[in-house]
Amino acid sequence: MRARVLLAGLYHETHCFTDDITRLDAFRIRRGAELPARRGDASTMDGFLSVAEREGWQVVPAADYSATPSGCIDHAVFEAFWNDVEPVLARALAEGLEGIFLTLHGAMVTTAEEDPEGELLRRIRAMPGAAAVPIAGSLDMHANLTPAMCSGAEALVCYRETPHIDGFETAVRAAELLARCITTGRRPRMRWRGTPILLPPTGTATADEPLRPLEALAREIERRHPQIWAVDVMAGFAFADIYHAGMAFGAITEDDALADAALTGLAELAWSLKEKGIPPEDDPDDVLRRILPVRQGPVLLLEPADNIGGGAPGDCTDILRALLRHDAENAGVILNDPRSVAALQTVPIGGGARLALGGRGSRLDLGPVELDVTLISRSDGRFTLEDPHSHLASMVGRYVDMGPSAVVRHRGITILLTTLPTPPFDLGEWRSQGIDPERFAIIGVKAAVAHRRAYDPIAAASFTLRTRGPCTSDLRALPYTRLRRPMFPLDAEVTLG
Repeated sequence: MRARVLLAGLYHETHCFTDDITRLDAFRIRRGAELPARRGDASTMDGFLSVAEREGWQVVPAADYSATPSGCIDHAVFEAFWNDVEPVLARALAEGLEGIFLTLHGAMVTTAEEDPEGELLRRIRAMPGAAAVPIAGSLDMHANLTPAMCSGAEALVCYRETPHIDGFETAVRAAELLARCITTGRRPRMRWRGTPILLPPTGTATADEPLRPLEALAREIERRHPQIWAVDVMAGFAFADIYHAGMAFGAITEDDALADAALTGLAELAWSLKEKGIPPEDDPDDVLRRILPVRQGPVLLLEPADNIGGGAPGDCTDILRALLRHDAENAGVILNDPRSVAALQTVPIGGGARLALGGRGSRLDLGPVELDVTLISRSDGRFTLEDPHSHLASMVGRYVDMGPSAVVRHRGITILLTTLPTPPFDLGEWRSQGIDPERFAIIGVKAAVAHRRAYDPIAAASFTLRTRGPCTSDLRALPYTRLRRPMFPLDAEVTLG
């Protein structure tokens, strides 16, 4: 008899310090048969579906809600998702269900709930018959893992790479653990260990310290102790103002004491390396004065404060202003600016326009920059990822929609304008517009570390810059109200505990 497994997804990374409220119209919603139709799109859901196909499971699809990182979620979105899932789950439980699989992010926050993933698991477990059904799922490495999430599931596993090139593989690992539960009847438990460490995204690349040695130790624990099915290193998401934000560790285990000791070892290593997670940033003008005489490129100007993948608007203007001040040549930048795209719809290709570019999405920015531009091209903004392992694949799958887009030029600066905020994690964003990014001398990149797989292979040099924007790496500048304290690096006296 084929095992029946319910599938649902709820994916959003919530920035609690932006002014916007993310409502239902910001979400891509799939229901029923639209979920198994994602087979082959390289997403986390595709990873689960590949295992379901191999295992011969009957997939019971419920609903999948996902949106680009942005401000706090209107709680009505969460309730709408639950209203879609609950009746499907109730019927499945009544008819017989062997497993539940969830594709989650783990750093979602709503206007009424700071741990929606934990609340979702609590509601599932409260359904008649659900207590006996194993639950597994995938999480982003920047999830804020909570005790409620761990107590509600048998096997939540997170990405092991930042940039997140392993979303598909992570879901495969989680689904294989679910298959192990179903075929053996064994039910592991999740153990949790938090830390008073809060790192900006710039400090969470797995090629660097502190994440690289932490990941190495986690894999060594798995090799040494077969009673521990999996170990998770959660970097945490610093822009979520919730009690349990920060670095945490999880273990899927059949031996609680052994797992707790292993997690304590990870926490102690993280504590010893915590300062490595606060990387330095450069002044834009200083960097441009150094690189412009060299004329070797592309040189990346990284702008983590306007990191679209962290919930920033993608329209802050500090990099553009610096390029203008230094009269930079052969530079490329991308701005999320639907107003300017709309204003260009009646302009002929090759025609001119005066636009107020960017500067509207964050009150921290200086505001729009007025420029005379030449329209180079227009498009529908749709493209297929060049790299199916792109960080974007874990978020949206292989097919990306920037919304109506336009390319304009002002003197030596080429500007790609998009209607929808699109994280710069794949070079197809440029090439879909007929532009070869390798020919630029300078490229402004609105990201922290997730751009690396795409951009580092073409870069002559890379500089992380200190600019205005809501994804600041100076966490002491953010007005936390719910975060547990004391917390490194916010407070002077912090102990691991």
